[in-house]
Amino acid sequence: MIKQYVSYALGAFGHDAFYATLNTYFAMFVTSALFVGNGAAAEAGIVTTMVVVIRLVEIAFDPMIGGMVDNTDTKMGKFKPWLLAGAIVSSIGIILMFSSMFGLADSNKTLYFLAFGIVFVIMDIFYSFKDISFWSMLPALSVDTKVRNKFGTVGRFGSTLGSQGVIMAVMPLVIFFSQKFSGSHGSTQTRAGWLGFAIVIGAVSLLGALATFFGTKENKSLIRENTEKTRFRDVFKVIGENDQLMWLGLSYLLFALSYVVTNSLLIYYFRYVIGNSNAYTVIGGVTAVLGVLSVPLFPTIVSKITRRGVYVGGICMMLLGYILFNFAGTNIIMMYIADAVFFFPYPMIFLAALMTITDSVEYGQYKNGTRNESVTLSVRPLIDKLAGAFSTGIVVIAAVHAGMTGNAKPSDITAHGMFIFHSFIFYMPMVLLILSALIYQFKVTLSEKKHAEIVRKLEKKLETEQAEEEASAK
Repeated sequence: MIKQYVSYALGAFGHDAFYATLNTYFAMFVTSALFVGNGAAAEAGIVTTMVVVIRLVEIAFDPMIGGMVDNTDTKMGKFKPWLLAGAIVSSIGIILMFSSMFGLADSNKTLYFLAFGIVFVIMDIFYSFKDISFWSMLPALSVDTKVRNKFGTVGRFGSTLGSQGVIMAVMPLVIFFSQKFSGSHGSTQTRAGWLGFAIVIGAVSLLGALATFFGTKENKSLIRENTEKTRFRDVFKVIGENDQLMWLGLSYLLFALSYVVTNSLLIYYFRYVIGNSNAYTVIGGVTAVLGVLSVPLFPTIVSKITRRGVYVGGICMMLLGYILFNFAGTNIIMMYIADAVFFFPYPMIFLAALMTITDSVEYGQYKNGTRNESVTLSVRPLIDKLAGAFSTGIVVIAAVHAGMTGNAKPSDITAHGMFIFHSFIFYMPMVLLILSALIYQFKVTLSEKKHAEIVRKLEKKLETEQAEEEASAK
């Protein structure tokens, strides 16, 4: 069992390193290295608009992708073929995204936008296959809530290290490759630097997927055998009829969007408000240490105050972090303290949401009579993708309207620009978090106790049906 836990954690490490790179640092690459000079803001706007539009369109296909995964039947299982294919193609895709598309960004902008659109569509589709197949393995690894909590915990442990490790690695790697391949000096960020960084992240993502591919095994049980093929026309019906999944999805969307927007804009804060982008690297170290402490505490804390307490209480702690952010100003130490308070509950809130979504597989099976693992679990990646798409657009809008583009200095940012920036990085996310907590508190009723009762009823029902079938066969 330990081998499976480690393998799943390694997969999560690479997966979230990829996710953080795509949703947090691509906007920085576009605004600081890919497009500079006259027309840079408009060109960056075109790319980010394409990202948002393409992702919004493709979101409609995520439940269908979940249906394809659910309908897969191979000797390797239903998840692993898609996990491997998705890892290979998406890793190549992110490398191309962090490039000038073989010089087209300079020589022919129209062809660049066309090539970028094609690459992004292919990358995003295969990333979705990887994302959905990886996280929808959770209900297949065990139907026991405690074992699921362990898999979810080690998975989140790995993903926390992956996403926060990127924060520590991004600027050192970008600067290293900038100096190595472009001959630049100091802290200059070049296209070559960002490309080298993307190659490292692509390799880490692929190696993590390989670890999960070879190191995990699907669990066989009577409940999991009670599965029918999902028709594509029914995938949205499966999701829509699961009321607990829908309410949790809305709450988690507001939570994810608030976190991703703030997290993505922090690097701008250090560069354009404080004037020390190198100090941002420490944020990764702080959050990585806190993730190591926070995630293992989840099983103990959730056993004492339940998932509801973790989710709502964690959001209250994040709101305290926002208050500290607003008083930090240009004080770097205060920023570190505020970020520590803000980040500490985040992995546990994620786990509370993930475990609730996972348990909604049996809830939907009990309520509607069919089991849909990947279709149900596709909701979480779908929401993260939606939050990532919106955040990419929001980050670029915030940066452009605040004047935080190109080689701008802290002294160049006007009071009006600073107000706009603070509105996007702090004020709007605080409102979203409050709404998220209220929805979870009053609309999500699928507790651990209720799930255990559902599993017992399902097992009893299926055992009775199996006994009746065996009796009639005789």
